[in-house]
Amino acid sequence: MAIPRDFINELIARTDIVDLIERKVPLKKAGKNYAACCPFHSEKSPSFTVSRDKQFYHCFGCGAHGNAIDFVMEYDRLDFPDAIEDLAGQLGLEVPHERGNGQRRDEGLSRDLYQLMEASAAFFQQQLRNHSAQQQVNAYIEKRGLSQEIVEQFGIGYAPDGWDNLLKALGQQADAQEKLLAGGMLIANDQGRRYDRFRDRLMFPIRDRRGRVVAFGGRVLGDGTPKYLNSPETPIFHKGHELYGLYELRQRHRDPQRVMIVEGYMDVVALAQFGIDYAVASLGTSTTSEQFQMLLRSAKEVVCCYDGDNAGKEAAWRAMETALPLMKPGDNVRFMFLAQGEDPDSMVRKIGKDQFEQLIEQGISIDELLFNGLTAQHGTDKASLAKHASSLIEKIQDEVLQNMLLEQLATRLRMDNAEQMKRMLGLNNKAKQRLTQQSLKGRGTPLRLAIALLVQQPALGYQLPLQPALQYLKMTGVELLIELLDLTRAQQMSSAQLLEHYRESEQLSTLKKLAQWEHQVADDHLQQGFKEALVWLNNQYIEQRYQALSMKQDLTREEKVQLQKLISAMKAQH
Repeated sequence: MAIPRDFINELIARTDIVDLIERKVPLKKAGKNYAACCPFHSEKSPSFTVSRDKQFYHCFGCGAHGNAIDFVMEYDRLDFPDAIEDLAGQLGLEVPHERGNGQRRDEGLSRDLYQLMEASAAFFQQQLRNHSAQQQVNAYIEKRGLSQEIVEQFGIGYAPDGWDNLLKALGQQADAQEKLLAGGMLIANDQGRRYDRFRDRLMFPIRDRRGRVVAFGGRVLGDGTPKYLNSPETPIFHKGHELYGLYELRQRHRDPQRVMIVEGYMDVVALAQFGIDYAVASLGTSTTSEQFQMLLRSAKEVVCCYDGDNAGKEAAWRAMETALPLMKPGDNVRFMFLAQGEDPDSMVRKIGKDQFEQLIEQGISIDELLFNGLTAQHGTDKASLAKHASSLIEKIQDEVLQNMLLEQLATRLRMDNAEQMKRMLGLNNKAKQRLTQQSLKGRGTPLRLAIALLVQQPALGYQLPLQPALQYLKMTGVELLIELLDLTRAQQMSSAQLLEHYRESEQLSTLKKLAQWEHQVADDHLQQGFKEALVWLNNQYIEQRYQALSMKQDLTREEKVQLQKLISAMKAQH
C-alpha cells in the first residue's frame, strides 16, 4: 500500500519546518533564515541553517540537508513511512494509502501488531505483580540487585510457566492469534498447535525510537536453555535496526555526552541500576551500520564494550570496520575490554560505578584499535600492513579524517607524510577521479543556474510558456531541466515539495546540493536571472542547429528556409 503523493505534498505544505525543528533544536534568527549548532554532528559554532522560505534545512559542516520528512527520518531515525505517520500525527491527520505495483508492508497489520505488543507488555507486567510465582520471580530480581524503579523504567515483566498463558489472555479470537503469530509471540508446531514463545522468563520489552514496543527479550530464571531468547524478525521488528535501551536513554538525557553499547539487555539494566544510565544493547548481533549511525548521532562519544577474550577482540574489529566509513572529524569512538569471564553486569557489581567509569576512560580510541590490530596481524611486514590499512582507510568518506589516519600510518611506517602515503597507495588518483567527476557537473553554467533557481524558487516555472527548443538541445543535464519545467509549470509548490517528488530518484542528491548552492543572484533579480539563463540555452540550440545545417551538403528546401531564419536569429543576438 503506497502513500498518495498528494497527501505527502499536503503534509509538507502544512508543516512549518522552523516550528518542527525548533521543538527539538533551539534556533536563532540569522537574517532571513534560522541557525543552530547541528544536531547531527558535534560543533561549537552554528553551521546548521533552516529556511522558512524553502522549507529546507542544511548543515555546512556535515552536509546534512532535506525537508521536514528528512529531518524526522534523520533526527528520530525513522524510516519513510514512519516519518510520514509521525508528521501526520502531529497535525492530527490520518495517513491514506493506495494500492501500488510495489509490495509494501501491510500498514493495518503493523498498527494491530503495535497494539498487541503493547498489550503483551502490559500482560507480562501484570503477571510480575500478581502471578502465583511472583515471590520466586521477585527474589530473582532482588538477587540481581534491580530496584522497583529500574523495573518500572524498563517495563520489565514476567512470562509465566505454561504453554498458553498469553494465548488465552490475548488470543481468544482466531484473528488475534494470527497477529500474535505474525508478531512472534506465538509458535505453531508441525501439527498446527499454537503455544506461547516465552515461558517462565523475565521479560524485557524492546522499544523502537518512537517508544513503541516492537519485540521482547526473555531471560530464563533458572538453568534452562536458551539462557536468553529474543523475538524473531517480524513486520515491525528488524533487530539490526534497533538498539535496546535507546528510547529509555533519550527519555532521561536530551543531549547525552556518552553512549555505551553492550551485548545484552541485562547488561543495560544492571548498568542503569548503578547509575550508568547511558548504555544500549545490540540485541546479541554484531553492531550494524544502521545501529552505528544511531549511536554516532545520539551522543558526542560512543564506547563499545567487549569481553577481553579473542571473540571479544574479533567483535571489536568488526565493529571498527563498520564504524570507520560512517565517521566524521569530531566523532569519538572508544573501545573498552573487560577481564576474561566478565560482562558489564558482573563487572559493575564487583567494582561499582566509579571504577567502572575509570575503565571506560582507559578505553582505546578507534585509531589505536586500527593500528594495534594491523600490527598484531602483519608484524614487520610493512607492505601487507600498508595494503590492509589502505583497504580500510579508503572507505572513509570524510577526507579530513582519512588524511589524519594516513598521517598516523605514514608515521608508523616511517614515511615522510600523508601525501607520500597517498601516492604509494594510489589514493591520490582516486581523489582526482572524484574531483574530475564533480567538475563535469557544469558548475556555474547557465544550465546549472537555471536548475538551481528553479529548485530554490519553483514559482519561477509556474505557468511558464513551453520551451520546445530545449528538447533538441544536446547538453548533459538539459533533460532534468525540462522535467523540472514540466513539473513546476503545472502547479505551485515549495522547494521542499519539489525535492520530495524526487525522493526515489537518482537526481535527488544533485538537486539537494543545488537547493543550497550560492548562485549569487540577488533576490530582486531572480526572475530576470532565470529568464536570461533560458534565453542563453535557447540560443545554444540555435547555434547547434546552425552548425549542423551549415555543414550539411544537400539541404532540403525546408532546411534552407530554416537556415536563413537561424542566421537572422543569430544576427539579432549580436
